[in-house]
Amino acid sequence: MSQTAASIATMFSEIAGKVTEGSRIGRDEARWLWNNASDEELRLLAAVVRGRFHAPASCTYMVMRIINYTNVCVAQCDYCAFYRLPGQEGGYVLSHEDVFAKLDELLALGGDLAAFNGGFNPHLPLSYYCELFAAIRARYGDALEFYALTIAEFMYLADHAKLSYPAAAERLKDAGVRWITGGGSEILTEEFRARHSKFKYTVAQYFEAQRAIVEAGLKTTATMVIGFDESLEERLEHLERTRLFQDETGGLASFLCWTFKPYFTQIGGIEITTAEYLRHLALCRIYLDNIPRIRSSVLTQNEQALGGLNYGADDFDLPIEDEVTQKAGATISLDFERILNYARELGYTPKYRHVSLGQPPWVDEA
Repeated sequence: MSQTAASIATMFSEIAGKVTEGSRIGRDEARWLWNNASDEELRLLAAVVRGRFHAPASCTYMVMRIINYTNVCVAQCDYCAFYRLPGQEGGYVLSHEDVFAKLDELLALGGDLAAFNGGFNPHLPLSYYCELFAAIRARYGDALEFYALTIAEFMYLADHAKLSYPAAAERLKDAGVRWITGGGSEILTEEFRARHSKFKYTVAQYFEAQRAIVEAGLKTTATMVIGFDESLEERLEHLERTRLFQDETGGLASFLCWTFKPYFTQIGGIEITTAEYLRHLALCRIYLDNIPRIRSSVLTQNEQALGGLNYGADDFDLPIEDEVTQKAGATISLDFERILNYARELGYTPKYRHVSLGQPPWVDEA
């Protein structure tokens, strides 16, 4: 039976009342909002939840670099245009000097956060990562921070080393690691993983590993990628699982959603629209009522990502490199002021969110 305008208005009023008074909405209500609420109504509700954590006109950003230390991977995800199989032409592993050069350039451009992302390289033992991260910490001190691995990579390394997740987390922590991010989640349903990344880990294993990371005292984040062939129900399941994990652990510092870039990938397809992305950001902000920071993706949406500030986001990245998404069609601009001006034109005052704790050892503080 179709809904009348009056019944739609009534239902929205009921959900809006819950959001305004701080009550939690469920999956059925989130589904209803997606199917029936206007963009403006989603924006209004997202602003309510955003306002519990951030001043209305405030937003923050980071200047960061994603360093793809290797492109050799055996996961064979059909949405990836980046990987090379072991022995395949074009495979590489960066040396410490290569990594240091990229970090030096990041610092020169005013950034202080690097994120490492490579894949499941069977030729790289856990010791490679521990030595690399220890060398970075020794060379740069607290001048910059780094997201050492994604959870998916962490899981592969632990299994490859025949270590439990808690033991692997302690090894990395001893090497100077402070962050292991929520990357590799894409859509957290078993059905999605069976369709697109059958050699990756299950959803249950993913959260088992993330729990071990939190319990080891390391910091972590939540991520999500939309625009494959996932259903609305799969998106909602991802959000529900994420919210429950945060209820149980409180370990998620932020939530970042970005969009799938289909070019040159096996799965192919057409990019979803920015309008759909922004609606989804709003739904994330409304549903994830226990995560303080919602991040919009300049990497995959360029300056259009700044529109996410009107849909509940409060933070965004200014990336200088990410081969994984660039291989699949992402473009990157180093004209940071031009991008920041989009936020200013929307009425926001962007403030640099420093992640590092100090200066490099060679800087004379005097």
